[in-house]
Amino acid sequence: MSAAAGSDLRVEVTRVDGIAVLTFSAPPVNLYSLELHDAFDVALDEVEADPPRALLVRAEGKLVSGGVDVAQFHARTSQADTKVLYDRMLELPERIAALYVPTFFAAHALTLTWALEVALACDIVLASEKAKFGLVERVIGLTPTMGGTQRLAQRAGVARAKEVVFTGELFDAATFERWNVVNRVLPVEGFDDAVLDVVRQVAVGPTQAFGAAKRILRELETSGVPGAVAATTRIASELFETEDLQHGMASFLENGPGRATFTGR
Repeated sequence: MSAAAGSDLRVEVTRVDGIAVLTFSAPPVNLYSLELHDAFDVALDEVEADPPRALLVRAEGKLVSGGVDVAQFHARTSQADTKVLYDRMLELPERIAALYVPTFFAAHALTLTWALEVALACDIVLASEKAKFGLVERVIGLTPTMGGTQRLAQRAGVARAKEVVFTGELFDAATFERWNVVNRVLPVEGFDDAVLDVVRQVAVGPTQAFGAAKRILRELETSGVPGAVAATTRIASELFETEDLQHGMASFLENGPGRATFTGR
């Protein structure tokens, strides 16, 4: 099923092995636009209405994205109008970050500005060996507006975030992996299949337990270690009501470790 805002622009959700694969395409270079964002919203509505075991966000085309439609920025007539646009843009990565299920981003090639910021809002970033990344807003006199600066700092540290934003340079996948921005670098050949293999390993797991882990880590982000510690037993104990925990414990006792199968319930 797809959400589209024109014959060439589309955001499509397909399902495979319990995974929702969200693919976006806005030829020729997948620029962010308000129309593309609207299509993302329709697709994410579908994901939220029927939650998957995991979400994979990917792009079609030679690039993941060449950036944003600068004309939509330049059309703003006031600071207040500009803030409305930026507030709208920020909704996209925030919506993905708020999902309860594990989220993955696949970067097969050049990934600039908004696309990198969406990637950083995902739990796990997978990149091909030829992928390159950049927050290049400096070229128009802007700073990243979709949370990329702070999420980059969260992964790589404040000094690295400053380097990426201040220089506007492109960084290869190996460098970003070394900086803990990218989780894994995969070969160019067979990249899509390798990505799905990684996602499947998570998608077959105890989805509710992964969601609990995400909630605990959100507590860490907002309240530090003490806040996360204070919330851990409450969040973990709620898993008692899940089929996966009850089955997992019974299987462990009866069959030994690693033999349980999980349904995500």
